[in-house]
Amino acid sequence: MPRRPDATGAEQQVRSGDGDPAGDPVGARVDEVLGPEFLATEVMAASASAAGPAAAGTGADAEARAQADAEASREAAASLVKAFGGVRGMVDMTLPGLVFIVVFNLTHTVSTSAWSALALSALFAVVRLFRRETLQHAFSGVFGVAIGAFIAMKSGRAQDFYLPGLLYNVGLCLVYAVSAMVRWPLIGVMLGPVTGEMFTWRDRNPGRLAAYTKATWLWAGIMAVKPVVLFPLYFTGDVNLLGWLKVALGIPPFLLAVWFTYLLLAKAPPPIKAEQEDGDGDGGSPSATAGRARHARSR
Repeated sequence: MPRRPDATGAEQQVRSGDGDPAGDPVGARVDEVLGPEFLATEVMAASASAAGPAAAGTGADAEARAQADAEASREAAASLVKAFGGVRGMVDMTLPGLVFIVVFNLTHTVSTSAWSALALSALFAVVRLFRRETLQHAFSGVFGVAIGAFIAMKSGRAQDFYLPGLLYNVGLCLVYAVSAMVRWPLIGVMLGPVTGEMFTWRDRNPGRLAAYTKATWLWAGIMAVKPVVLFPLYFTGDVNLLGWLKVALGIPPFLLAVWFTYLLLAKAPPPIKAEQEDGDGDGGSPSATAGRARHARSR
């Protein structure tokens, strides 16, 4: 085999670190080409080239997960609105009380005011029936107005028309509070079947449990506002202020609670689908594996 020519003195000096590269043209050129800055640049370029596809894939996956989580939060908020009858259901339950106080101010007659409110509530139910819409909230509204009208006409006191609604809010507030204290927050119980996670949030997704608990306490506070504000007016017999505040404390606080619930769930870990934990469906798919990995990191 032919023998490699010996290195020149300049090259030996550069390789051994001796000599003055500035005074040696060959050493200066080698130092310029093979210097630390050149090597660092080449290493960074190679690393970026190797990591490029992986980084792009990771970014795409993260964006897809973020979109899926946002969609799940929007779906949960929409389902929560639907569970309470939606804005339409809130209107159906609010307007009869408004009609009662308006008619009472015009006629000063409890029976006329009660029948007017009951007739409007029944009209809402008939319209829903004609449109083949769900009657659950329409009938519950008719039932509540009918009880209030019956009590008011029996007692002759206009403020008694609002008594069933106030007691209903007290009961609902207690249900929300107790469910949060026993770690079965009512918001999670309502939304779990809708999001497909069922009750995995209770023992497998602590971040989700915390969000549902906070949302449930939020709704308990919203439900407590009406009794705290309105019961003093009920006992003093201030029917006008009682009626108008009852209407004002209907839809706006409800929408506010829905909005804050959406914010809490948007910041919470994504739901863990029940079928993933049971090993059914797409439990072994990459998306299911990613969901379980995100859940593990949330711990």
